[in-house]
Amino acid sequence: MRAQSSATAPSRIAVGAAGADTGGGSSGTVQAALGVVAFSLTFPATAWGLEGFGPWSLIAVRSILAAAVAGACLLAVGVTPPGRRHWLGLAVVGAGVVLGFPLLTTLALQTSTTAHAAVVVGLLPLTTALLSALRIGTRPSRTFWFAALAGAAAVIAFTVQQSGGALTSADAYLFAALLVCAAGYTEGGRLARVMPGWQVIGWALVLCLPLTVPMAAVALSFEPVHLTGHSVTGLLWVAVGSQFLGLVVWYRGMAAIGIPKASQLQLAQPLLTLVWSVLLLGEHLTVAAPLTAAAVLVCIAVTQRARG
Repeated sequence: MRAQSSATAPSRIAVGAAGADTGGGSSGTVQAALGVVAFSLTFPATAWGLEGFGPWSLIAVRSILAAAVAGACLLAVGVTPPGRRHWLGLAVVGAGVVLGFPLLTTLALQTSTTAHAAVVVGLLPLTTALLSALRIGTRPSRTFWFAALAGAAAVIAFTVQQSGGALTSADAYLFAALLVCAAGYTEGGRLARVMPGWQVIGWALVLCLPLTVPMAAVALSFEPVHLTGHSVTGLLWVAVGSQFLGLVVWYRGMAAIGIPKASQLQLAQPLLTLVWSVLLLGEHLTVAAPLTAAAVLVCIAVTQRARG
């Protein structure tokens, strides 16, 4: 009896830790929403970062800084490395969220405005929900899918109107970014059910260091660096705010309320990014922006009420 009690203790501790990490449904919604706010600042911050760094340098340095913060947190808490069965999932998170999405969107922002990029990436919630259904067998209701498709249609219409009906090479980068990021979100949300969300992104960042450190060394030797207030602020935000803290609350939220519902909160992200684009970058919005905002917010309300 004593041996059995000792053997089950770690399992109880793990379950308790997971429960403390995810919280209730309302808490999960708040945490996922905070993640969306953090992500909405990513494109304007990237545009600032590109004022002083090349695209490859910016991606590598931001990942290293985020990994340094994450690694320090892991060491301070004394977290043991995850089990071998979780490393493949962490590699998917790293490839999609740590490297793929930041790189592809940064390349796109060299020729695209943040407003245009934001509305294209507005398709991310639907992409994430689709991959989630394929990967972990989630089955949202028909109402959920109808609202999700309606929100995606509104975003697509806005995108086409903004670009004049023509897709560019930047759009190709952005559509590729949608796929890799959705894969990273789906796998991260799944892992956040068995380990704290901050450890998911923390280990993914550390796992990418063998790639990002040499990448930074090569990129910085070829791409000139001009440090300015904007470039340093942008770098620090995408490294600490978007790449680590934002993903911590995002994965916690997904674990609490489910990947499909959490992903639909991101329908508000392009509209928030448009606001930041005006306030921080001086970009101009069209009349279609508030109309799209109203349609997207209605879709969010419907998806959050729909039962899977």
